[in-house]
Amino acid sequence: MTARAMLAVGLAALGSAHVANGEELRAGVAVADITPPVGYRMSGYFRERLSTGVTNPLKAKAIVLRQGGAQAAMVFCDIIGMSLGVSSRAREAAEKRTGIPAAHILIAATHSHTGPLYAGAMRQHFHDLAVAKHGRDPCEETDYPKQLVERIVEAIAEADAAAGPVRLAAGSAQQKGLSFNRRFHMKGKGVRFNPGVLNPDILRPAGPIDPEVGIVLLRGVADGEARAALVNFALHLDTVGGTKYAADYPYFLERTLRVKLGESLVLLFGTGACGDINHIDVTRRERLKTDQIGNTLGETVAAAAGALKAVARPMLAVRRELVRAPLQKVTPERLARAKANIHKVGTQELPFLDQVEAYKVLAIAARGAETLPLEVQAFRLGPDTAVVGLPGEVFVELGLAIKKASPFETTLVIELCQDAPGYLPTKKAFAEGSYETVNSRIAPGGAERMVEAAVRLLKDLGDDAQKEAAE
Repeated sequence: MTARAMLAVGLAALGSAHVANGEELRAGVAVADITPPVGYRMSGYFRERLSTGVTNPLKAKAIVLRQGGAQAAMVFCDIIGMSLGVSSRAREAAEKRTGIPAAHILIAATHSHTGPLYAGAMRQHFHDLAVAKHGRDPCEETDYPKQLVERIVEAIAEADAAAGPVRLAAGSAQQKGLSFNRRFHMKGKGVRFNPGVLNPDILRPAGPIDPEVGIVLLRGVADGEARAALVNFALHLDTVGGTKYAADYPYFLERTLRVKLGESLVLLFGTGACGDINHIDVTRRERLKTDQIGNTLGETVAAAAGALKAVARPMLAVRRELVRAPLQKVTPERLARAKANIHKVGTQELPFLDQVEAYKVLAIAARGAETLPLEVQAFRLGPDTAVVGLPGEVFVELGLAIKKASPFETTLVIELCQDAPGYLPTKKAFAEGSYETVNSRIAPGGAERMVEAAVRLLKDLGDDAQKEAAE
């Protein structure tokens, strides 16, 4: 293993795959260690939190797909969000190194709340305080964003070098009992997020869940062994807590899949649209634990593996669209208030939602624009299988709408790709209010535009697949 802790899973020696009326599909997978130094700031909450150790290492897991002239890459990182600066630099560098177009590269964050705080308004606030006090920031002796870019690019390059013939199978399973909508209609109090277990004022959830687990399994041609699994499930990765780095429940999901499907399998976990979904069942005092969630999901995926539908004719293609969503307006007075209040974040001096408002306003101001670019990507793997990549923390209703309108039987919808512009709620949620809408940067309706773009891309890819099949 190199100093970068790269692990490549080679598929080149697995024989040749038969693809009816089409080019052979080749794939490679690689894994890079992206764990920051101990002592680096951690993300996820409205307070400064310094890491004290490592429960399990954070990884960037890349897959490269090639078929004829089509090429694509996806990378999944065990961090809370992908900054636009990091993803842009990584995609550009990866294109120069591998020839894969930057527009065909998806870089996603899993949304682990036990990873590094390396970008954004909150990081900038804590960084400025440290520099004012020490003349430097002792928590950032390492240039983590630069390191992250380098390791993402290395993972893509390693995966590309390892690419060889594979067979795909795709489908889904149902997983209930792990995910819960965290927004609730309350007696005489409108809608509230996370109102607490057994709260007598709870009337009903304010939205649904998405129990579907999307699965794409890659097997070696010669031996039929499972080499990688792309798994998609809509559940927040905020089940660990503490001050040690951890990849949250996907770590246990991968361990279970390795026991069930093969010890060399690499899990590529794409977090589903779960901006309003968490693991807390408000009807019970007992909270689901990280290993319980991961192991249960692993058992579900493993049980479904044998029934997945073979992708007999892979059809790799990528489409993208940039949606310009209006940002919320920030007046000079609002910005001045946010600058004053940001110093009260993490204290008892300011109500929680006012702390959230201060952070959000500074985040909007840092964008320096009136609109927010929301990049939507769609990857066609076969006539019945597609993957959608969306930025931000997307409400579950929006992910469900994309799946319902998709012409592909199996459609995986992955959030927090390329950028982390906060919550992307529905217009309905904006009218209801509460934490996610206070923390959102976009104006109401912007997320629905993104859904429309995703559906357009999927339908274009579906129409093209029908034409190719008829040829």
